[in-house]
Amino acid sequence: MNGIETTMDEDAAHGPLEGLTVVEAGTMISAGTVGRFLADFGATVIKVEHPATGDHLRQFGPQKDGTGLWWKYLGRNKRSVTLNLGVEAGQVVFEDLVSEADVLVENFRPGTLERWNLGYERLSELNPDLVMCRLSGFGQTGPYAERPGFGTLAEAMSGFAYLNGYPDREPLLPPTGLADGVAALFSTFAIMFALYHREVHDGGGQYIDTSLTEPIFSLLGPQPLRYDQLDTVEERSGNRSTSSAPRNVYPTGDDRYVAISASAQPTAMRVFDAIDRPDLKDDERFADNEARLDNVDELDRIIQEWMDDHTREEVLEAFNDADATIAPIYNVEDIFEDEQYRARDALVTVDDDELGDATVQNAFPKFSETPGEVRHLGPSLGEHNEPVYGGLLGYDDATIADLVDEEVI
Repeated sequence: MNGIETTMDEDAAHGPLEGLTVVEAGTMISAGTVGRFLADFGATVIKVEHPATGDHLRQFGPQKDGTGLWWKYLGRNKRSVTLNLGVEAGQVVFEDLVSEADVLVENFRPGTLERWNLGYERLSELNPDLVMCRLSGFGQTGPYAERPGFGTLAEAMSGFAYLNGYPDREPLLPPTGLADGVAALFSTFAIMFALYHREVHDGGGQYIDTSLTEPIFSLLGPQPLRYDQLDTVEERSGNRSTSSAPRNVYPTGDDRYVAISASAQPTAMRVFDAIDRPDLKDDERFADNEARLDNVDELDRIIQEWMDDHTREEVLEAFNDADATIAPIYNVEDIFEDEQYRARDALVTVDDDELGDATVQNAFPKFSETPGEVRHLGPSLGEHNEPVYGGLLGYDDATIADLVDEEVI
């Protein structure tokens, strides 16, 4: 791998991907999430941003004193350089960067890099071992390829929104970038597959084409098979499941909420123990999963009546004593206070120049020998121009000064 050395010893990356060099070019959530995953586990991720505006993520969403919290989160562990890819001099610098990289991640609209003569064919000539991951709304091919694409559109067209919500209400979109995050997860493991092929099978580089639509579509279970084989379209069912019962969200007597899932026969029987109704185990209406689905209204009524007479803590205690599957519905304040999250160090506090002490999700999942880490939050725009352009690419001071004067960086 093409590991680089810079003068930033305090930012030294460790982890299973130490020595992997990644160039991240693009804006907003999907490409940024891929870069964040790789950086958390030791890759050197060089974030390329336009010198005038930076990544739009810097101004997106909640701010504290003008500092974007989305950026601080997704920009963590990365090195920010500025570069105008729309001018020839910037394209030359980008070629130099990519020549030193193992991986390029980008999420421009299809055709954009090609207009700048920075498509895969050109870049692979410079670096035959390059793994290039391309994220876009609808993929690099097909009649929709050049349409603008965002996660909301993917959540709509994947079938997710149609299934999400209540039967008597409109389809429901998620409150955060779900499609972007799912596409980023798929892209991250695809990059590792490609690197394995390159390193173990001496297969050279290749490019990966990830749409925002297809990954979230693939997580929706056997929807196509159901339609193909049974000619049925699954409809919205709220918090219930069309495959198992009981499964729902229930308010408790103190106006809190819990979620129950009993997808296997033994767990359903333990729910009856928890609500002090062991007699229901012998009730033919609830004897097996098919019967429970047929009588789900009555089943939920019985469970809810019991919930109404108990606080959330009493409900959780009863279910845990019965070894029945239940969880409280948490908001983020609950997560901060939860002993399980604390025991697993799921939150980590990092000292940031702009925010001071700032708490974010830790690097997941946990590794026994080479764990990920959060070394710093999102850097300021162009913070690493000098160590990357001077240290990695070997540009002298005069060259860097010229690039600044010409507004290339």
